[in-house]
Amino acid sequence: MRLGILGGGQLGRMLALAGYPLGLAFRFLDPSPEACAGQVGELVAGDYLDGEALARFAEGLDLVTYEFENVPVEAAQRLAERLPVFPPPKALEIAQDRLAEKAFMQSLGVPTPPFRKVDTLEELREGLEALGLPALLKARRGGYDGKGQALVRSREEAERAFAQLGGKGLILEGFVPFDRELSMLAVRGLRGEVAFYPLVENRHRGGILRLSLAPAPGLSPRLQEKAVGYARRALEALGYVGVLALELFQVGEELLFNEMAPRVHNSGHWTIEGAETSQFENHLRALLGLPLGSTAPRGYSAMANLIGVEPDFAQVLALPGAHLHWYGKGVRPGRKVGHITLRRDTWEDLAQDLPHLLALAQALEPV
Repeated sequence: MRLGILGGGQLGRMLALAGYPLGLAFRFLDPSPEACAGQVGELVAGDYLDGEALARFAEGLDLVTYEFENVPVEAAQRLAERLPVFPPPKALEIAQDRLAEKAFMQSLGVPTPPFRKVDTLEELREGLEALGLPALLKARRGGYDGKGQALVRSREEAERAFAQLGGKGLILEGFVPFDRELSMLAVRGLRGEVAFYPLVENRHRGGILRLSLAPAPGLSPRLQEKAVGYARRALEALGYVGVLALELFQVGEELLFNEMAPRVHNSGHWTIEGAETSQFENHLRALLGLPLGSTAPRGYSAMANLIGVEPDFAQVLALPGAHLHWYGKGVRPGRKVGHITLRRDTWEDLAQDLPHLLALAQALEPV
């Protein structure tokens, strides 16, 4: 079978690497002729909404998926008229709008931070009055890794951020003093079967994910059960097929929904070595109607992103239990160019080696 992937970044690259042992072939569509997934599969360089590029991309494919949520919904909808597209374009449409995704999850009974739509200065001022300060002002569409948003601590800061973010199409969110950030990766197959990975603890700096710990340290069965329930509701409501990631805030023993990603996710990279079946393989299994693989963890894992740095490969590989993934991208500040996963049999052993892992990833400041 030949699968098409909208997007040619590292997630598409890792999907292809997981699919080759299953006998699959891959084609990518990406605006950049230098997209790193082109190193491991056929690449069609063209705009997502270019009719000719879409036609060349779709020719001979059995189905299509996507590797990031900012693919134009129209491109997925056009392709869905010709062949199966998973996850369903409806999931893509909801995930591209921070207001729509929070409203969607609230409709399922999933709690979220308080929020308000902001299209005018008057709505901003009303929102600040209702939600208080500090607050987060975000663009509803686009933006990732901390882009397109601002933490505001005063009315003056809020109004400056309002202007900088374009003055419309925004969402104001109440600030949540959360204990930690978690993510739930779930997968649903063609026949409705579901599987869930253990909750992952994520640590960010500068809006970019730096470190994931899996399973999340101190994870209670109650928290895991709650996250599974949230994910199950979303999967079923959307008629979802593939991997879905939910980003969550833990506040005591409660979980608040933050954002969703209708695709394989950075916080699931640990599953390549740290779970019985990786998120990438399970995504493909789901799309193809194959039995889902076990999501059970193999011990304890830490995944450190390589952000704008190239480590000493020999030093990384000299660390027992460490696995290096280099994406074949040019190194530049703020860019994810690879990751290192470290696996141990016990949490205590993993915690002991975390400083070494962070040093190798050149994440020398506390994460």
